[in-house]
Amino acid sequence: MQCKVLMTVGEQARSQSKAWRLLAGLAVMAAFLLSLILPLTGCQRSDTREVVVYAAQDQVFAEPILREFTRETGIRVRTVFDSEAVKTVGLANRLLAETNRPQADVFWGNEEFRTRQLAALGVFRPTNGWAAFGFRSRRLVVNTRLAPHLTVTNVLYLRELTNRTWRGKIALAYPLFGTTATHFHALRQYWGTAAWEQWCRALQANQPLLVDGNSVVVNLVGRGEAALGLTDSDDIAAGKKRGYPIIALPLTEETLLIPNTVAVIRNAPRPAEAEALFRYLQTRPVLDALLNAEALEGAQPGLRPHLKVRWDEVLRDLEDTNERLKQIFLR
Repeated sequence: MQCKVLMTVGEQARSQSKAWRLLAGLAVMAAFLLSLILPLTGCQRSDTREVVVYAAQDQVFAEPILREFTRETGIRVRTVFDSEAVKTVGLANRLLAETNRPQADVFWGNEEFRTRQLAALGVFRPTNGWAAFGFRSRRLVVNTRLAPHLTVTNVLYLRELTNRTWRGKIALAYPLFGTTATHFHALRQYWGTAAWEQWCRALQANQPLLVDGNSVVVNLVGRGEAALGLTDSDDIAAGKKRGYPIIALPLTEETLLIPNTVAVIRNAPRPAEAEALFRYLQTRPVLDALLNAEALEGAQPGLRPHLKVRWDEVLRDLEDTNERLKQIFLR
């Protein structure tokens, strides 16, 4: 896909080259005339500084923080957000397509896997290219009316989702995108390929509701259309605010912790402004704002049980895992 996009851009550029050469003489003349006119009209060049951000962090959480950054620094922020259905993957593909001609200065990720993938592909600057801060978690969310036997103290392991008890009652986002994909990739490394693939096939055979995004999972569970869902902690918090009868089950060794990440793009068009935002997003006030909004759960994992991920193995098996997931969860 990357090559195709880049070839298309190249072909367009070549087809337009003759037109540009014809206009070049006129452009030089126009620039000369403009240089004579501007001093007479009192026009001034704009000194407004700006930074372009590709943000996978939810818009409702990111925008107040970016506005505060502008207020404190005077640097205007132009932001491109991603849709929830293809969270992070869409922006990652865009960054890859723009490798030779970067448009963005900063990437604000809402999970670690895609950031590490982009770093391995040389998308970020080579020194101090990216950093992680804070975390949220992948959780099982339960409708307390449909599954009253499950409480905030009841541990339910992911392997149990293949039990007949949950047939047709489980909701999860399509596991090729976002944090659901990251979790499935990490589980393969944790369980081993054979056990992981057996679980994936048994889960699919249990007729889960595959939907576009983690917030949709919470909505289905909250409305009682599913009894149980696999989603993110910030979406569960949002569902509770809407009054849904839901709870999150406890963390286990299968729970994936999900940090935010921030990265500076290699050859960013506005490097000074990129560095300013890179540093700003790692400050304590930003972390506190995300914690207060329940976009994050904490600053450091501490002693919480969670999945220990060997990211080198996950990245090594990336394409193979994707192909297996496509075959198993084809919809």
